[in-house]
Amino acid sequence: MLAPLLVLTDRHQLPPGHDLVETVARCAEAGLDTVVLRELDLSEPERADLAEALAAHVRVVSARTRLPGARGIHLHATQNVHDARGMELHGRSCHTLDEVRRAVDGGADYVTVGPVASSASKPGHGPPLAPEQVRRAASAASGTPVFALGGVDTNNAAEVRAAGVHGVAVMGAVMRADDPAAAVAALLAELQSYPSDRPAQES
Repeated sequence: MLAPLLVLTDRHQLPPGHDLVETVARCAEAGLDTVVLRELDLSEPERADLAEALAAHVRVVSARTRLPGARGIHLHATQNVHDARGMELHGRSCHTLDEVRRAVDGGADYVTVGPVASSASKPGHGPPLAPEQVRRAASAASGTPVFALGGVDTNNAAEVRAAGVHGVAVMGAVMRADDPAAAVAALLAELQSYPSDRPAQES
């Protein structure tokens, strides 16, 4: 069962002097159990080494490509489903209801939808989805966990989950934090204040 928080990595957003593996290890102590490893500027051997180092602390899902040490793969909406065969977890990035439905039909174990708010990690990416659009995406997934992505932090995590999603996926809210582990703990507390089995709020 996936926890309600996914963290996407970006070592370039870490505060000066912070190491990604050490940061994730501390976040794991705070309750984080799964990361989506991006670091797409690295070579595949470098990403593979990083995946294996992170796997000592959390479950690793690799963005776009399969990596040794990763137990899952996160694909964009149009990527070939064959890339996910044999992986424990298969995630998809979706932006429309049709993409959500195709991802579920293709065997995705979870999907991300977004952006749900303005994102400092991807300025100009959008426009943000309205709460009703997020609710429709969660409904279209037919029980497959949906994670709201883009611009989520402790100020809006519970509100976003109230739209009916399983959880949230974040990057900057953790990667840019002075204390990433504290940010993880705060996000989990916010998410747990609105359990996923409560009915979605109407706007």
